[in-house]
Amino acid sequence: MLHAHPRIAIPPETRFVLTSYEARNSFGDLREESSRRALATSIVGERKTLFYDLGLDADAVLDEIMAGPPTLGSAIGIVFRAYARRFDKPRWGDKRPGYYQYIPALLRMFPDAQFVHLIRDGRDCVASLQTMPWFTQDFYAAACTWIEAIDSGRRAARQLPAGTYFELRYEELVADPAARLAELCDFFGEEYDPAMAEPHKIAGSTLPERQIWHAETQRAVTAAPSGTWRDRLKPWEIAVCEAVMGGRLRALGYEVTGAGGRPSAGQLARYARSAALHRGAARKRSMRDRLERRREPRSVECQL
Repeated sequence: MLHAHPRIAIPPETRFVLTSYEARNSFGDLREESSRRALATSIVGERKTLFYDLGLDADAVLDEIMAGPPTLGSAIGIVFRAYARRFDKPRWGDKRPGYYQYIPALLRMFPDAQFVHLIRDGRDCVASLQTMPWFTQDFYAAACTWIEAIDSGRRAARQLPAGTYFELRYEELVADPAARLAELCDFFGEEYDPAMAEPHKIAGSTLPERQIWHAETQRAVTAAPSGTWRDRLKPWEIAVCEAVMGGRLRALGYEVTGAGGRPSAGQLARYARSAALHRGAARKRSMRDRLERRREPRSVECQL
């Protein structure tokens, strides 16, 4: 939808922003040519970064990074700027579900960034997540992921500067895309374009065919997938979801039905173990980031 806007370019999901940030100190001081080359090569030269999905000339982007400002944010920004230039657009963005775990890091690299948090019924999210070929964890981890994402987004809403956070409901978006997208464009300071409500017209030329989980983007926007958790989740899964998500679901305006009954003590214990693992992983990420910040040879801020 955003990529259909005449001034905004949003690529398929990339995998070099977070990996580059986490490995930033391994490249050394980016004022050194060899360090910038190592960083640039790690982005454009490895298939796991999905750079090849952007349709860009790797050598040209590498040269542009080498000639650009010597900061991590600048190098990453150069890649996205090149992608936007490919479509003759002045603005760019990026989308990846896991970004909710790295909002402070993203803000460090791009202080003028604007964040859009797309919220969907947690039960639908869990049902969908369990069908994704790239999701290798279990039901309990899926439930924890939604809760963690909601809490991270709400924390960002309180802490981010005014005008940098926008919350959008999936169900409202698919029910009335024009109205919701007009509000989003107002947040961006852009004029709404009707093409945004018809993303299926450009999806075939912008999304990789192998991403079969995005098949619905090839069709007109519909609210049909909303609420399908009733058929896709087992009764015990509904019970666990509503037990552990209930307060958040109600706060977000979703109905808690009680349709699955009460979860067993064993099921709640398994969820508690998974939640503890998620909290532990978040603490480790935060601690590791604090340590890495002390070792940074210079700022990571984008200077484009």
